[in-house]
Amino acid sequence: MTLILTTAASSAAVALLLLLVYCFRRKPFNLTSRCFWNKNCPTDEMIIERFLKQHGSLQTRRYSYTEIKKVTNCFKVKLGEGGYGSVFKGKLEDGSLVAVKLLSKLEGTGEEFINEIASISRTSHVNIVTLVGFCFQGSKRALIYEFMPNGSLEKFVYEENSMLVGRQLDCKTLYEIVIGVARGLDYLHRGCNTRILHFDIKPHNILLDENFCPKISDFGLAKICPRKESIVSLLGTRGTVGYIAPEVFSRNFGGVSHKSDVYSYGMLVLDMVGGRHNKNVELDCSSEIYFPHWIYKKLELNQDFGLRCIKNESDRESVRKMTVVSLWCIQNDPSTRPSMSKVVEMLEGSLDSLNVPPKPFLRSPSTSPAHYSTQTSETS
Repeated sequence: MTLILTTAASSAAVALLLLLVYCFRRKPFNLTSRCFWNKNCPTDEMIIERFLKQHGSLQTRRYSYTEIKKVTNCFKVKLGEGGYGSVFKGKLEDGSLVAVKLLSKLEGTGEEFINEIASISRTSHVNIVTLVGFCFQGSKRALIYEFMPNGSLEKFVYEENSMLVGRQLDCKTLYEIVIGVARGLDYLHRGCNTRILHFDIKPHNILLDENFCPKISDFGLAKICPRKESIVSLLGTRGTVGYIAPEVFSRNFGGVSHKSDVYSYGMLVLDMVGGRHNKNVELDCSSEIYFPHWIYKKLELNQDFGLRCIKNESDRESVRKMTVVSLWCIQNDPSTRPSMSKVVEMLEGSLDSLNVPPKPFLRSPSTSPAHYSTQTSETS
């Protein structure tokens, strides 16, 4: 018995040695495994510095952790908290108010973190939150954004939350937010040198300034790709339940592309016109697809959604237009959804020019999808 165990152990040791030799001879191999065996391997900080140099000079300022503590007055005022970490209110030397997102953890060497900064710092759009600065010092990571006095959209969308803040947005403001977010996404998809896919559009990630101008924030799940690429490679599922496009969690529905953001945008708008979260419509059903069915039925019967902000016929038409556009955005077949530039065009046009889309179903897309407008569809 002892001889058998000894032989087995020896065989395992030889196999492990052969595997290690193979790994060292095989190229390329990942940075993590290489650094494990090589004591002279560059540190994360060195890798980041090299990465920053490759991207040239950034417009966004880099702060030390000591400066971050000074800006936030030692993290005195917390604005919010999430799986990523916490957000604190801060003030710069010039008196400008900022929101400092202190990240609690970071996977890998931090290249994705810096890549996000290098990309977002070069964006400039009224509907994209401004990245003021960042901190990358040892294990300390932080992002500094412009301060949004009215916080996130979710505080005003859902009726239970709007009662807490003591204000419900009127239809005109709702419409301006809807079209503002659409313009911001259109900019990310085709207005930048590289196409940026957000992958986490939801009310919580839409911030509102003092005039309720919407700004897309939180690019932690974003993916940057060349503009010429229509389908992107994506490992695993990313996003928030209730806003994730079908193709993101199942490739049977099609390839993942900028149309996945269009779906999330459509669900966000349905939240706004429905005045409630898309998973909390009926007590006997919690499926994310049930909410669009409820909206669609109201649209078919020409019924109001119960929004208290609807005061006249103009408001009613505005809400109906937003509803029709959002239902086109959440079609299961990505090719049937409009691009964000087309969404802007549809929202700015008349309600009479829009056809009611097919009822959305969570199933494989049809082989001959309908068109979403009386005009030629745009899928790029």
